[in-house]
Amino acid sequence: MSYELRPRTKEGESFIEATESVIKILRDRADNADKKSIVNVHNLTDMLSSGIIGAFIPKIFGGFGLTSIHDWMVGISRLGQGDGSVALMVNMHLAVSRGMMETWNASKKSTNKKLTKKLELQFEQIISGNMFLCATATEIGTDNLHPFTEATRVQDGWIINGKKIFVTGSPIASHVAMNLLIRNKKETTPNNEEDVIGAVILPLETKGVITQDDWQAMGMRGSGSQSIFFENVFIPKDIVRPIGQWGKWSSGLLMNRNLANLPLLGAFLGIAEHAYELALVAAKEKPKSIRPSNMELPGIQHIIGEMEISISTTRAMVGQMGQITDDFLKKYKNQKIPIEQAHELLKDHQSMKWVVNRNAIDIVNKALDVVGGSGYLDKNTISRLYRDVRAGPFMQPYAPSEAREYIGKVVLGIYPEN
Repeated sequence: MSYELRPRTKEGESFIEATESVIKILRDRADNADKKSIVNVHNLTDMLSSGIIGAFIPKIFGGFGLTSIHDWMVGISRLGQGDGSVALMVNMHLAVSRGMMETWNASKKSTNKKLTKKLELQFEQIISGNMFLCATATEIGTDNLHPFTEATRVQDGWIINGKKIFVTGSPIASHVAMNLLIRNKKETTPNNEEDVIGAVILPLETKGVITQDDWQAMGMRGSGSQSIFFENVFIPKDIVRPIGQWGKWSSGLLMNRNLANLPLLGAFLGIAEHAYELALVAAKEKPKSIRPSNMELPGIQHIIGEMEISISTTRAMVGQMGQITDDFLKKYKNQKIPIEQAHELLKDHQSMKWVVNRNAIDIVNKALDVVGGSGYLDKNTISRLYRDVRAGPFMQPYAPSEAREYIGKVVLGIYPEN
């Protein structure tokens, strides 16, 4: 029981069943990927054969036809139980492919048959395994609203220059989705009101896209979150899509951050669930000495009780936020979302993020206390979970140093512009 999260839709049942089918496989590979700081390409094969990477692709093209954010989060939590690094990679792909699905639905109602056909071909590529997407909005010294990687207009297209970091999954991806700065005047500076944020999806094999193979980190070592340089990368003019004003929140940008980043929290719940499982095994293990078993010790019983409360609280928060988001999208289906309401949703998202990240870290920390000194050794899975779970607070938006201010402002009706 323990507030276990279950799917709310039929499509979600298929997706979550698929993610549960690979948990053991991911666990068997995770420690080796962590030790060598590599992405295990066989995981992608399993994500494909199980149907996971086609979760948001419409059923008529061979996907699950998933629409529920709640069920997306639950599925990512199951992948997190297997390997947090893989959960992050898959979430990036699903976030982009979900956006493609939404664009396809909108294009069918318009006269843009060319776009509709293009997206349908991409759906077929995803289902066949020829298209796996990574995504990045992260750069050194700035935030999601202020990208410095720049697209400059040239004849018949654009030239991209810049650097992105934390490009999760890029060693095995075929395409990268990212945000860009588009200057609308040659003489403008980055804070010019006419500068806009653009979005682009381009093949990683494009000339001038230079992967750095520089992923060395404390945790999430199997995620392949390397840096990528873009040096005079030419792309056709119709590939870049404006999505908002540079440096200012819009309803569209707020919803993009909500829907792309919210399910990431499922990964950290999954890591905590795995750690709790290992702590229970350790507590129930029969001692090989004259000492009583851990489960007979009041101190251990108290720790387990605290972990049970934390895991239940975290699951409840994730489940409620998923339901809130599904209801929100249903309410505003085929309507323009007021920017104030998009901020309200992000505020709830940030409150949930604060609780999930803190609880997940605390749960893994307590699991290490239960397991004892052996959990400190590299060969023990707890040591990897301890490092992996610490990545959660860094996911934007917002960092812990920023979240409380944002939440407080929105509660008080002060909706930030940037």
